[in-house]
Amino acid sequence: MLGGDPQGPAEAWAALGARVLAAVLIALAPFLSSNRIAARGRSLFLGASVLFLALLAIWTALRSTSLASLEPGSEERPLFELTVTLSILVVLALVAVLGFAVRFRDHGEDLDSWLALGATLTLFGELHYVLTPNLASDVVSQGDFLRFLSYSFLLVGVWRAISFAEFGRAVAEERARVAREIHDGLAQYLFAVSTHASMLASGAPLETTLPKLQQAAAAAQQEASFAVLALSAASGSSRFDAALCRYVELLTADGALEVDLEIQAKMLLAPDEQIEVFRIVQEGLANVRKHAGASRAEVWIGERGGRRIVRVQDDGVGFDGEDVAAGQGMRNMRRRAETINGGLTLTSRPDSGTTVEVTLRA
Repeated sequence: MLGGDPQGPAEAWAALGARVLAAVLIALAPFLSSNRIAARGRSLFLGASVLFLALLAIWTALRSTSLASLEPGSEERPLFELTVTLSILVVLALVAVLGFAVRFRDHGEDLDSWLALGATLTLFGELHYVLTPNLASDVVSQGDFLRFLSYSFLLVGVWRAISFAEFGRAVAEERARVAREIHDGLAQYLFAVSTHASMLASGAPLETTLPKLQQAAAAAQQEASFAVLALSAASGSSRFDAALCRYVELLTADGALEVDLEIQAKMLLAPDEQIEVFRIVQEGLANVRKHAGASRAEVWIGERGGRRIVRVQDDGVGFDGEDVAAGQGMRNMRRRAETINGGLTLTSRPDSGTTVEVTLRA
């Protein structure tokens, strides 16, 4: 036990009962789906499990003096009852293996494959306990090792499921953000196209209306391209560096701004970091194009001094630092950097350009 005292019969029987209950829950888990069982039924099942544990604790407390010892080698050890209990654990482990395997075959989810593998190791561990009983309590058997491996596989599976869920959440948030930007940007340009087309149909002067229509259509096309790139980067269907290079090509297609992009090959970014870095660079270059009056910008993404750096630098007119920091674009970039545990610094002086640098932990 944790306190160093030897394990008594009450604790041993309580542990065995808890193992049986845990095996029952794991065996039933593959067959319990939110689509098949109502929330009330699941609550009742969990309540019954808690009640079983409470009754088991009360029973072991009342019979603590009359319970047989489960210590290996003890003459009081009930071999038949213990063998039956361990056999039940084997059957429950087999049910869990079959259940998770069927679920993986039907749904193909990554978590089910890891659960099936962990349950398989548990099955062989329980079989080892039945066929090769422990002769001493201080011996670590092959069954113990198999059970440890099964717990490790279960932990890896759960960790991967949580990671995938977090990535899915980040993708959903990015899609919602892109949808808002489409509404605020692309939709407005399309409305301008529709308005100027209606003006032409109503007899508006061609020489003044047509250039505005062409300008609005070009802006709408560019906004649509940016939205597609952002969505492909967010969903993981496009490589981060390829999507960023394509974005720079679109941004500089009209020749108004020259952008040098450098991404170190050894630079590694997690999926959620790729999304936010892409949007930070996009926001930074958009600010350069709209407000900086720059002819050239540099984007550098790499490692320096044990830290990962994302830097956007331009040769524009520069700004007063306080005015820039208070802008909506800077607030957006700072918020995105914070979501990936990064820090953002701004360096800007009049007539000396602006540098935005995001530092991420290595």
